[in-house]
Amino acid sequence: MKKIKELLPKNQSLKKKWTISTAIVIFISYAVICSVIYIALYSWLIQNEENNAIRTADDLTSFFSSQDNSISIQDFQRNTGLSKAIVNQNQTVRIFNFDGYEVLQINNVNSALPLDITFEQMDDLIVSKKQVDREEVFVVNKVVSIGNFTGILQLIHPLSTFHSMMEYIITTMLIAGFGAILMAGFMGYYLANVLIRPLQDLRDSMLSIQKKGFEDKINFTYDADDEIGDLLKLYVSMMEDLENSFAKQQQFVSDASHELRTPIQAIEGHLSLIQRWGKNDPDVLEESLNTSLVEVTRMKKMIEELLDLARKEERDLEAMANVKNVLTSVMDELHIIYPEAMLNIVENGKVKQPNITENALAQILRNIIENGIRYNEKTPIIDIDVHYLTESIFITIKDNGIGISKDNLPFIFDRFYRVDVSREHNGGGTGLGLSITKMLAEKYQTEIEVASVLGKGTTFTLKFNVF
Repeated sequence: MKKIKELLPKNQSLKKKWTISTAIVIFISYAVICSVIYIALYSWLIQNEENNAIRTADDLTSFFSSQDNSISIQDFQRNTGLSKAIVNQNQTVRIFNFDGYEVLQINNVNSALPLDITFEQMDDLIVSKKQVDREEVFVVNKVVSIGNFTGILQLIHPLSTFHSMMEYIITTMLIAGFGAILMAGFMGYYLANVLIRPLQDLRDSMLSIQKKGFEDKINFTYDADDEIGDLLKLYVSMMEDLENSFAKQQQFVSDASHELRTPIQAIEGHLSLIQRWGKNDPDVLEESLNTSLVEVTRMKKMIEELLDLARKEERDLEAMANVKNVLTSVMDELHIIYPEAMLNIVENGKVKQPNITENALAQILRNIIENGIRYNEKTPIIDIDVHYLTESIFITIKDNGIGISKDNLPFIFDRFYRVDVSREHNGGGTGLGLSITKMLAEKYQTEIEVASVLGKGTTFTLKFNVF
């Protein structure tokens, strides 16, 4: 594996690595398969050659045993099947007496070999592989009887045809293997172009976004349901989320800088006023300090709310909240700030606990109730009805404030959005309260519905999930 990795340098393109690796894998696979086939063919064919030599020796033994005391060449030639088999296979047959003297010779193709048969081996058929006249052959030695004569038959079976066949097989394998490797290389390169094209488009899209931002995007045409398709879908989804986040960030920075500029300018103006006249005028000093403290408090609250929006902590799946305790705590807190406000709570049904943290529930309720108190031209009256149902909890918060027009109602949860009427009131907030409320509601899967009539008030309905 290390050697294969060395053949794939890191500075090469994925297309080249794919093509090279495909060719290497196919070459190794083909070499292994060819080696197995060659060994199997070699073993089978060499065994077949040995069997042919033994078969011819057995046929000759049977032929000679069936003859009378004498035999002539004409007698042998009349056995055309046996003679043709010997001639066609280029075999050489010799019969020796036990003194080693050649008695009979048939088809003299190869030189004779010395007899190396022992007395104990005379009854056995002996087959060996040797070199004769620089050629590899099978030599079969066997005792043969012709009438009253008993001698030794020596059959020499050349392996030239066998070796020619094996050379032909190797040549065929090499040519086929070379062609297969070339075909694999071309097919690998073509498939690499087809399969890697979506990745190249993905890279080009990333480079384009890096240079130009989100203005110029590439539309992917790859619609196969595979790993690359999943990757492209994930990339497109991530780019959309990133683009939305980037747009929101740009808008957020723009809005925040605009909103923070006003209190900073107010503080700067009052500090300049103190520097010029306030040192010697207690009234100017008192007014400027009070105004500066109010603006600093407003800036502090805005920064805290911005941080709440930026954190987006993970949802606590096991969170529970006691609605009554939370409402009591929020009411006590708001009574201190707005002592003139009238807060009424009515609970219906068997008490249950919603799937939300008490801190998040308190923040949602506080933001909605405080808006009803702040944007009010009368004595603020807030009616809160809690309905405990089997699988959910409904909390209705109704105020008698100035209300919200139908045109402005869809935008009240946007960051820094405040209707024009509310801007005329000194008690206006940062414009982030309802944005935080919506963020927390989405986090804990809480549904919010808003209904409002100008001059009569606004009603918020919250639906919480319960365990």
